[in-house]
Amino acid sequence: MKIVSGKTGTPHVTSEQFRQIIDGTVGQGSYILTSGENLEPELASNNMLKIRGGMMSHHGNISCVDLNTYDEVTLTNGSQGVKRIDLIVNRYTRNDETGLEKNEWVVIIGTPDASNPKVPQHTIGNLQNGDLIDDCPVFEVHYDGINVTEVKKLLPVMSNLELLNGNMKKLIIKKTYSNRINVAAGQRSVTSIVIDAIDGYTAIIANVYSSHATTITSDVNIVSNSVRFYFDAKSANTPETFDASVIYLRNDVL
Repeated sequence: MKIVSGKTGTPHVTSEQFRQIIDGTVGQGSYILTSGENLEPELASNNMLKIRGGMMSHHGNISCVDLNTYDEVTLTNGSQGVKRIDLIVNRYTRNDETGLEKNEWVVIIGTPDASNPKVPQHTIGNLQNGDLIDDCPVFEVHYDGINVTEVKKLLPVMSNLELLNGNMKKLIIKKTYSNRINVAAGQRSVTSIVIDAIDGYTAIIANVYSSHATTITSDVNIVSNSVRFYFDAKSANTPETFDASVIYLRNDVL
């Protein structure tokens, strides 16, 4: 075992160790991180693409275009009467002799076709496994004749923790409902509490509590627009108040 995030007297933190940290927090996938202009592409002409400032992660490797700047990527002219798709990749390379690493934009030119052009192949690697070349496709450039008709961004923008927390609040709704009924000592019965039907959400969890000495059994069920449960009244508390805490989850994540 060795320390990574501490002083040892000599330089000791490696790029591999740093990527392990990123891998463990962001993951091994390919994402644009929320930063700057999120690597937004801007078509300056049919021969020039500007890629605005931002940062991305690919297989735990972080690379960036500096904030408030842009990279220029030279495009190759299209051809009259045919369509074509070019692929812009963020290419990682490592020199096997020196161990030096770098990232750069590389344009892979596709094969023209009259109607159905294909996306060209790229080098599939994984720098975490020691591969010397690891391409990450970031943009597709679509041509119709000599004109660029679309610059397609291929990577999702990963939300930061602040945005994720805000999104979680939209995914889950928690509401509390009450019902008051007369109970008698020793009464064992079943009752229900009417709950809202919230458009786009489904009630998935319900917990029921009583105000007095009434025991709620484990048989708590959500049935249609109500929470149905059994209770055991140890003493007479008339009326008894039952409260139901209900969790709703947005339907598109079920």
